[in-house]
Amino acid sequence: MKLVKRNLAGLVIFTMLLVQAGSAWADKQVPETALQVNLSYAPVVKDVAPAVVNVFTRKVVKGRNARSPFAGDPLFERFFGDQFGGRTRDRVQSSLGSGVIVHSDGIVVTNNHVIEQGTEFKVVLADRREFDAELILQDERTDLAVLKLKANGEVFPTLEFFDSDEAEVGDLVLAIGNPFGVGQTVTSGIISALARTHVGVSDYQFFIQTDAAINPGNSGGALVAMNGKLVGVNTMIVSRSGGSVGIGFAIPANMVRLVVESAVNGGKINRPWLGASGQTVTGDLASTLGLDRPSGVLINKLHPGGPADKAGIEVGDVILRIDGFEVNDMQSARYRLATLEVGAKADVIIVRGGKERKVGLRLKAPPHEPAAHETTIATASVMLGVTVANLSPAFNEAKGLDTMKEGVMVIGISNRSPAARVGLRPGDVVLQVNDVEINTVEDLVEATAEARRRWALVVERGGRILRVSMRG
Repeated sequence: MKLVKRNLAGLVIFTMLLVQAGSAWADKQVPETALQVNLSYAPVVKDVAPAVVNVFTRKVVKGRNARSPFAGDPLFERFFGDQFGGRTRDRVQSSLGSGVIVHSDGIVVTNNHVIEQGTEFKVVLADRREFDAELILQDERTDLAVLKLKANGEVFPTLEFFDSDEAEVGDLVLAIGNPFGVGQTVTSGIISALARTHVGVSDYQFFIQTDAAINPGNSGGALVAMNGKLVGVNTMIVSRSGGSVGIGFAIPANMVRLVVESAVNGGKINRPWLGASGQTVTGDLASTLGLDRPSGVLINKLHPGGPADKAGIEVGDVILRIDGFEVNDMQSARYRLATLEVGAKADVIIVRGGKERKVGLRLKAPPHEPAAHETTIATASVMLGVTVANLSPAFNEAKGLDTMKEGVMVIGISNRSPAARVGLRPGDVVLQVNDVEINTVEDLVEATAEARRRWALVVERGGRILRVSMRG
């Protein structure tokens, strides 16, 4: 009887019975009897655990020994050789994460930060078999990567994708991975929140939050529903200590599915864009706009000829829903579009003049206009050795920038460049050179073509305007 009471206290949030491993997600109920309370997660774990793997990444890190003041001295080198001479020595660095097999031929999805800069990849299955793997796609934008196991003809256990839009706060989930390298571990919890944005890691910030314990090493592992399907890929935690405090985040399965399909079908992700920027509707804005509550995204800029413009959306409109899903910031709007295909049509509900109306948004990829025209400045100016490029919706999308941003961006700087000495950095947008407005790379080349006694630059960095000057 004491055992039953302890179990009942621990599973007060148990919202679904594990009558069968394949029971429907919609069959949710609170336990009513001692028999129900003593049910176990084991049937689900047995079904899904074989598809959750460990991912080992090796990368070469270049280092340099400190140079001895006696380097080059014949007597010194006779006894010690050149070990203190400053020779570059490479070292191998290893890291560990988790992954999920999603195709029976050995397609594994994990986090991009697990395999980032790796040169060799090894995947270890739950049954301890080891396979080398090749990287077929990495997407920094979503913090996802896809590997292919090198195993001809082998059939692997897999996890099916769950429609993450069907998940609800309070649903039971299991987190499976390899925390701290101790071996495959299963933790349980609930979905604590949906559509979490502004929590870092990826550009498409739209996460499932869970209180199932997630720790370092869990990255890339599975967040699983009680029907044994993949709800999301665990990616990060919020913690001051580095350990789990019950606030973990997973990338929704619908986004994961899109990245995996792109990897399998050619390795290129082609995302649609809105062609507009906007801001979250606050309480003050809501009353001004005639809304009964703060909701939606207020459009404040349109790209001429972009999808939003062609759909008839105007500056001042408020986007409330995309394909029936509420959007409350640009992150959630971008996520909703990113899970759709280029060429598809989305139904968008907007508010204009206090009235709701529906518009059809025909989705297309961001254009490469103007062309990047990457150029390294070769003239004797403050910009000597600086590589720049024109911003465009497509260029910005690839770099993780605001697709509406325009101008000329610094994408590389030689260490010997005068610009490096005055603090210019990659990512800076050049606005002016000696009072000449810079809109294109051609403008910048022309403005730096002749020698000057003094150079004055105006650049934008992270939303701030900086002014830099130096002698010619």
